[in-house]
Amino acid sequence: MLNLRIAKKRFTTIAKNYVNGKWVQSTGDVFFKSRDPSTQEVIREVPQTTKKEFDEAVSSAKDAFQTWKNVPVTHRIRYMLDYQKLLKENSEEIAKLITHEHGKTLVDSRGDVFRGTEVVEHCASFGSLLQGETVENLATGVDTYSYRHPLGVCAGVCPFNFPAMIPLWMFPVAITCGNTYLLKPSEKVSTTAELLVHLLEKTGVPKGVVNVVNGGHDTVTHICQHPDIKAISFVGSNTAGEYIFREGSRNGKRVQSNMGAKNHCIVLPDADKEDCINALVGAAFGSSGQR
Repeated sequence: MLNLRIAKKRFTTIAKNYVNGKWVQSTGDVFFKSRDPSTQEVIREVPQTTKKEFDEAVSSAKDAFQTWKNVPVTHRIRYMLDYQKLLKENSEEIAKLITHEHGKTLVDSRGDVFRGTEVVEHCASFGSLLQGETVENLATGVDTYSYRHPLGVCAGVCPFNFPAMIPLWMFPVAITCGNTYLLKPSEKVSTTAELLVHLLEKTGVPKGVVNVVNGGHDTVTHICQHPDIKAISFVGSNTAGEYIFREGSRNGKRVQSNMGAKNHCIVLPDADKEDCINALVGAAFGSSGQR
């Protein structure tokens, strides 16, 4: 098993959960093997989080929400400003880790990190985007007011194909809006998610605001069924997405399920042949065939 040491951080060969500001080893006895795509050598084992451990992570997020929701949005944005700075400073190391763990080319990995960092930068504009609306004199003696309130504990289920970009679509947006978060990275690329959260730690985000739970289908089921989780984000396959949408909705959660994406192409008669071929090849085989 390879020794993972990236961005001046040594990663354990068995993935850990991140609960209430601490990296903790699961006691689960079922493991998923993460392999170096170029050699098929096992580089890490990812345990299936137990139900008890999962509940502890949700409780941590629920407790943190009681104070985090009252932190002014301008203060939450400052964490994101610090976070995007750290992402930029460590972007090359994150990209190297993605290439090592996922298998995509270094150029693709750099794009993965860059697009995710753009989302974190966008979080800095939330001071205006979180404003409510008012309508004065809607009817005689009637004014209306609307406010945007955080939901509570939210969760994200991430796929294998973009180890940095898709997690960065999820937890930075949710916590800037005042929610707390439970992240389930793909069991194939857990180390990248760990590095992203390690960098988030350096910003001083309070304990419990972001938690990481590893595992496979069982962890997804726990997310869909736990009564304290209010919303779920998912990116991935149709089979998983349909299950999450069905189970999450059945349990009263808001669910956004992005699944089964394809790169469709319409070629017109006047299309440039070389540009068309390059675009088709990139769309079909970019990111190790995962684009």
